[in-house]
Amino acid sequence: MRLNINDYREKVLGCWLGKNIGGTVGAPFEWKRQVNNITFYTQKDLNGAPMPNDDLDIQLLWLCAMEERGLNVTSHRLAEYWVTYVTPHWAEYGNGKINLRQGLPPPLSGTFSNPSRHSCGAYIRSEIWACIAPGLPQVAARFAYEDAILDHGDGEGTFAEIFMAALESAAFVVGDLRRVIDIGLSYIPADSGVANAVRATLECFDTGKTWLETRDEVLFNHTGDPSLTSPKDRAKGIYQNVPGYDVPSNIAFTLAGLLYGGDDFGKVQCTCVNLGEDTDCTAATAGSVWGILHGAKAVPQKWIDPIGRGIRTVCLNLGELGMFGNQLPQTVDDLTDRTLRLSRRLLLQHRAEHLCSDEPTDLTDINLDSFWAYDEGKEFWGGRSGPRYDFDFFRVHVNYGAEGPLVRDGQPKT
Repeated sequence: MRLNINDYREKVLGCWLGKNIGGTVGAPFEWKRQVNNITFYTQKDLNGAPMPNDDLDIQLLWLCAMEERGLNVTSHRLAEYWVTYVTPHWAEYGNGKINLRQGLPPPLSGTFSNPSRHSCGAYIRSEIWACIAPGLPQVAARFAYEDAILDHGDGEGTFAEIFMAALESAAFVVGDLRRVIDIGLSYIPADSGVANAVRATLECFDTGKTWLETRDEVLFNHTGDPSLTSPKDRAKGIYQNVPGYDVPSNIAFTLAGLLYGGDDFGKVQCTCVNLGEDTDCTAATAGSVWGILHGAKAVPQKWIDPIGRGIRTVCLNLGELGMFGNQLPQTVDDLTDRTLRLSRRLLLQHRAEHLCSDEPTDLTDINLDSFWAYDEGKEFWGGRSGPRYDFDFFRVHVNYGAEGPLVRDGQPKT
C-alpha cells in the first residue's frame, strides 16, 4: 500500500476546502428543524471570504498544540490549551471549560453535569486527526478519543468523533464510501445512538427511500430537542425529544448528504443543508469527507470563488494566538502545508512512511483487515469513567465509582 505525497496533499487540501465551504453554506440555517431548499450559497455579501466557523477553529488550536508540544497527544495536554484559548461559554464547550477550571480532568470534564455531551461539538473537529494519520484509522481514533472526552466525556459526542476520525483516515486509501463507513462503525459500540442512526440511514438509502423520507425516519427515532421547529415538522410530531441529544441525527444527515449526493459536490452540500438541523456542521463534515475521497481538484471552482481560500475564526483567543503570536494558518493552503509537516513526523514514528511516498500511488495490495477495530474499539473508550495518567513505565486509571467525583458534607463517600 503506497500513497504518493502529491496525491495525499490533494486530499488534505480537498478536506480543508470542503470544510470551509460547508461551514459557510450551512451557517444561515444552523439549528433550524425545517426542510430547506437551497442550490448554492444564500449569503449575498461574502466578498470572497468564508463565514467564521467553530467547526474549524479548534482544529487550528490542535495544530498549534502539536507544533509546540509534539505528537504525544493526551487529553491532559489538550485541556491546557482548551482552558487557555477556547473562548465560548455555550453548551458542551462551556460545560467542559467550567469543569476543567474546577479541577475535573478529562473525561470527567466532559461527563459531569453536562447534558450537552451527546451533542455535535466533537465530531466536527475530527479531520485534523485523520489528516495527520492517513490510512491509520486506529491512530486517528485514539487521538479523537483524547480530544472528544474534554467536553463530551462518556457521551455520544465522543463516539461520534471516534467514528468520523476512523472513517476519514481510512478514506485516504479506501475510495469506497460504504466501506469506510463500515470501518468507522467498528470503532464504536454497536448499540450506541450514533451507530443506530448510521445503520438507519444506510437502510433507508438501500431500500430506495428519498432523502426526505430518510430525514423523517431519522428525526422520529434518533434526535434531540430542537431550538426552532417548522410548523410542518411540529405537525408531524417530530419536536418532542431529549434536549442535547443531537449528534446521532446530525451524523446521520452528514452521511445522508454524502450518500444521496454521490460524486456531485454541490448536491452533497445542498442535501446536507436541506435536511436541516446543525447544517453548518453536517455540510462542513460532509465536505471534508468528499474532499478526502475526491481531492481538491475535483471541488468545483464555483464553490471556491465566493469564499476564497482564507480562514476566519470565531471561538479562539486571538489576543494571544493571532494578535501577538500570529500562530494560526491564514489560508487553507497554509493549513495543508502545516498538516503535512506534522503527518510526515507521525508516519515516521509509526514506520508508515509508505503512506506519504515519493513513489506513485499503489493501493492494489491494501490489507483492510488491519483497518477494522476489534471488540468495538473498547481499547479506546471502554470501561474507564475516570481520568488516565501516563508515566514512562506504567499507566494509572482513577475510578470514582458510580457516585462520581462529588463529596458532600454529611454524606458518606466511597
